[in-house]
Amino acid sequence: MSTITRATAYLVDIPVETVRTDASQSFLKQETIFVELTTDDGGTGRGYSYTIGTGGSAVLALLTDYLLPRLVGRDARDVEAIWRDLYSATRATAVGAITSLALAAVDTAVWDWRGQHTGLPLWRLAGGAKDRIPLYDTEVGWLHLSIDEIIEGAKAALAAGLTGVKVKIGKPSPAEDVERLTALRAAVGPDVDLMVDANQSLTAAEAIRRARLLEPVDLFWLEEPLPADDVAGHERLARSTTIPIAVGESMYSIGHFAEYLARGAAGIVQVDVARVGGITPWLKVAHLAEAHNVLVCPHFLMELHVSLCAAVPNSRYLEHIPQLRAVTHEEVGIVDGHALAPASPGLGIDWDLDAIDNLRVA
Repeated sequence: MSTITRATAYLVDIPVETVRTDASQSFLKQETIFVELTTDDGGTGRGYSYTIGTGGSAVLALLTDYLLPRLVGRDARDVEAIWRDLYSATRATAVGAITSLALAAVDTAVWDWRGQHTGLPLWRLAGGAKDRIPLYDTEVGWLHLSIDEIIEGAKAALAAGLTGVKVKIGKPSPAEDVERLTALRAAVGPDVDLMVDANQSLTAAEAIRRARLLEPVDLFWLEEPLPADDVAGHERLARSTTIPIAVGESMYSIGHFAEYLARGAAGIVQVDVARVGGITPWLKVAHLAEAHNVLVCPHFLMELHVSLCAAVPNSRYLEHIPQLRAVTHEEVGIVDGHALAPASPGLGIDWDLDAIDNLRVA
C-alpha cells in the first residue's frame, strides 16, 4: 500500500508568450493550478490543469475545500477508484468545467506519482503505442494576423519540419476567410495539411455555408464550428461537407464524446486532458474514438499531450503551442517535425520549481 499522506494545491499565472486571438476570445494568461501529493513510502506526484484567464481561483477553492481532503489516506495505486470517488463527491457541480479542471489536476498528479513509483514514462505506462507524434502549428494562424504574416509564419513552420498549419476563421465576411485560406494554400502547395478553427463562433447554417466555400482549399479539418452543446448542428454539418469536423476542446465528459461519435458528428476528436478531467478519462475517450475509427488530435497542452498521443495508436497530430517555457528547464524534444515522448518517469515535465514559486499567486 502507498498511502497518500499529504496533498496541496496552488495557483500560478504563466504569462502568454505571444498575442493570441480567435473569433470569440483573446488568450489573456494561463492560470495554472498545481496539485502535489506525497505518499508514506516517500513517493511524490505533481499534476496540473489550466484556464486561459478566468476561473482559476474557483478551481483552487474546489480542490482545497472539497477534493484534496478526500485524497489523504487513499492508496495512490488506485487510480480509477480515486477518480470515481472524487467525481462522485462533486456530483452537484458535474459535468462542468470547474469540476473537470480540478479533477484533472489531481488525476495528473496521481499518474505522475504512478510513473515515478514504477519508473515508467507516461507514454509507456498509458499504452506505449509509439515514441513520437507529428506536429502542426497554430501560432502562425491567429485571427488578427494578416495574410502575408500567416504565409510567412507557415513557411517558417514548414521549413522547421512541421507538416500541418492551423488558421483561425470567423471573419465578418466569409469572403475574408476564403481569401486567407486560398492564398495560404497557393503559397504552401497541395501536400501540406491545413486546418481551420472557428472557435464556436458560427451558427449551423453559417457553418454549412462556409464549409462549402472552403471545400476547394482541401482542409484537413474544420474545428469547433458551432457551440459545443449543439450536437445536432454538428451532425447536420458533418453530413453536408467533405471536410472532417473536429470537436472536443470544449467538452468535459466521456458521455459528451460518446454522443458525438455515436451520431457521426465528430470526424476528429480533440480531447483536452485538463478539460475532460485528467488522464484517466482522456484515455477512455481516445479508446472510444479508436472503436469508432476516428483520429485523436488533442487540444493545447503539448507538454503533456505528447505522452498521451504516444500512448494510443489512433493519435495523428499534436498541437504546437509552447506554453510552459517560463516554468520548465527543458522544452519538448522535436526531431524532423515530430515531438518526442519524454523518457523520464511520470509526466516527463522538467519543472523549474523556483520559477513556479516566483509566479505563484495563491
